[in-house]
Amino acid sequence: MEQPHMRHVLTAAFLATSMLSLPTAAHAQAMTAEEAAQLRAELAALKAQVQTLESRLDAAAAQPAPAPAPVATPTPPSVTAKPATEISWKGAPEIKTADGWSFKPRGRMQFDVAGIDAPAGVLGARGGLTTEIRRVFLGFDGKIPGGFSYRAEADFAGGSAELTDVYLTYGTGPLSVTVGHVRHFTSLEDVTSDLFTSFTERAAFVPAFGFERRVGIGVQYKGKQLLAQAGVFGDDANSLLDDKNNSMSVDGRVIWMPKFGKTQLHLGGSVHFRDFNDLSTTARYRARPFVHTTDVRLVDTGDISATGEHGFGLEGALMSGPFHASGEAFWQRMKRPGLADPTFFGGYAEVGMLLTPGDGRSYRDGAFDRLRPSKSITEGGIGAIEINARYDHLDLNDGAIVGGTQKTALIGVVWAPVDYVRIIANYGKLWIDDARIATATGDRDYSADTFGLRTQLDF
Repeated sequence: MEQPHMRHVLTAAFLATSMLSLPTAAHAQAMTAEEAAQLRAELAALKAQVQTLESRLDAAAAQPAPAPAPVATPTPPSVTAKPATEISWKGAPEIKTADGWSFKPRGRMQFDVAGIDAPAGVLGARGGLTTEIRRVFLGFDGKIPGGFSYRAEADFAGGSAELTDVYLTYGTGPLSVTVGHVRHFTSLEDVTSDLFTSFTERAAFVPAFGFERRVGIGVQYKGKQLLAQAGVFGDDANSLLDDKNNSMSVDGRVIWMPKFGKTQLHLGGSVHFRDFNDLSTTARYRARPFVHTTDVRLVDTGDISATGEHGFGLEGALMSGPFHASGEAFWQRMKRPGLADPTFFGGYAEVGMLLTPGDGRSYRDGAFDRLRPSKSITEGGIGAIEINARYDHLDLNDGAIVGGTQKTALIGVVWAPVDYVRIIANYGKLWIDDARIATATGDRDYSADTFGLRTQLDF
């Protein structure tokens, strides 16, 4: 009932009560003064009661209506939420989940224009300026919950698939174990990806001594300043298709890599022990004249009877601001039971500098890493520009073994307009002594000139 209506009811009740309380007319004539005073007092009391009731009605109307009692709803059955999926871009899409899974396609393309100019009679039709698809890698990598990571890729540049990195790694701390087809812990020049080398080709001793990926198992300890690697390896994946190939090697590498302010230091060494077992009774060391567009090797030991090889290497590097320097030396000794064991040598020394402000050579886990311009062309800059100079030396002469010596002076320019694109140009002057191939006049000591230009994309 609304408040005005209640007030009417109270007023009516008051009047009715008042009428009942009034004496009749006859009696009123006989009302004494005392009775009249008593009647007025009763009327005043009734009026006060009506006012009190009206005040209570006003207070009740001002209060909000009580909220309805909550109705209990049934609790739905518990459902385990799926982990969130995150997709980021690192040259290609990388997919990650909150519980530790990840997957990323990867690849690289390298297109070369290269040439060599040597004296008449040395190269024949296999010299001059030539184009080549140097590498076309396609693959993927990622992580699996529990501390596992993986990678699988192949090189399709030769018209067929040739396995490169194919491995599974387990490690949740500084220690990790890797099983698969990987590089076998040899030298700074070898473990640095071909995406990040200073020149189009690696130092001559790397291909000459057969450094390559091999199938095996390796253990690594990576601390803040110390990197230690060791493993047991067979041969490369294609060679192991021969069931008579049971060659075996033990390899190890230790690196001290302290950082002093903005200066990164790299000092280390490696060892290599390999037995050919039933694979072969011979070995051969040789190298191209610093360009891959020709199959001619000007220094070559030919096939030498041997049962194995032992190697020892030293390496060092320094990176400080835009400046870097690096160098290596490696000695490879052949095992020839009953005969003298020849020792061959290879090494290089290099200096380089970034010309663009704010840029410097990158380094990670005992190897050179990606050159990232501080201001790429997409940000209004010119990217990163680096100049490098190197002296490379390979000596395949020792005693009765005359494979020749190859000395090379190199100068090169690297331009990285953005993170994942590089253009490399380099020129090299070679001096060959005791060459495998003589000139048209029979001379085995001569010089040659090489040139290389590479356009590269990776993701």
